[in-house]
Order: sequence, then structure tokens, then C-alpha cells
Amino acid sequence: MSKKSGDLVSNRRAFHDYEILDSFEAGIALQGTEIKSLRAHGGSLQEAYVRVIRDEVWLVGCSIAPYRFGNINNHDERRDRKLLLHRREIESLRRGAQEKGLTIVPLSMYLKQGRAKIKIALARGKRSVDKRATIKERDEKRRMQRITRQGRED
Repeated sequence: MSKKSGDLVSNRRAFHDYEILDSFEAGIALQGTEIKSLRAHGGSLQEAYVRVIRDEVWLVGCSIAPYRFGNINNHDERRDRKLLLHRREIESLRRGAQEKGLTIVPLSMYLKQGRAKIKIALARGKRSVDKRATIKERDEKRRMQRITRQGRED
């Protein structure tokens, strides 16, 4: 899946490494300079993951670059950030991560009505065989599109 035009930050690797089962939209508790840095596309979800601790959901390992024009009150680049979800969504994530052996991965960060949101998903890790099958399907699909395009040009 490619980066959408509205995404501030995208975790494209997650779609390669995981089979996405269920996705959720969550708000993020950010500090003042973090949102400014995100708007300037200064973030990364590459090494990030999501944890449920007690009754709260936390984004761990996400990097939001220090704001270029910030002062001494600039934010810490790799601090844990609280995600805002409904209680039933938190319980669903907790059950999925514990019982089924799934993991919770961040997919993308974007703005919605001026507020920063993050799309997270319950996912199952792919084995290398599954990854090869996905690549093969994608290549076959591209090849078929190329053939149909050539057929229309003739």
C-alpha cells in the first residue's frame, strides 16, 4: 500500500511484514511542537509498535523529529505517546494481542479535521513463504495490467 496524499507518516513495511486483520482509528495525545513537526512530515513509524498497559494504549518507538523552529521547550523525539480509543476498542485490542498471538502495529498517521489520528491494526506476522506469495501475486497483477494496457493501445 502506498502513501496516501493525506498521510503525514506511513508505515509501508507493516503491509509487507504483517497480515492485517482488523484496523482502528485512534487519536494521539501530542505536545505543542510535535504537531508542528508532524505537519512538516517530520515523523517515522518504522520501529514503532503499540502496547496495551492497564487500560491505556501506548505508541512506543515512534519518532517525531524535534521542531526546527522550536525553543528550549521542544519535545523529546522518542517518548511514548498515549493513544485515545473507546473502552470497547481497547478491550478488543487487548483480547486480540493476548489470546490469538497477534500484534498491534501502527499503519499511518494523518490529520482529520485538524486533529492528528493514527491508524493501528491487529495483525499476524507473515512467514517468508507468505511474503513471497504476496510479492508473486503483486507482480502477476502488474503483468496482467501491462498486457491489458498494451491490448487497448493496438
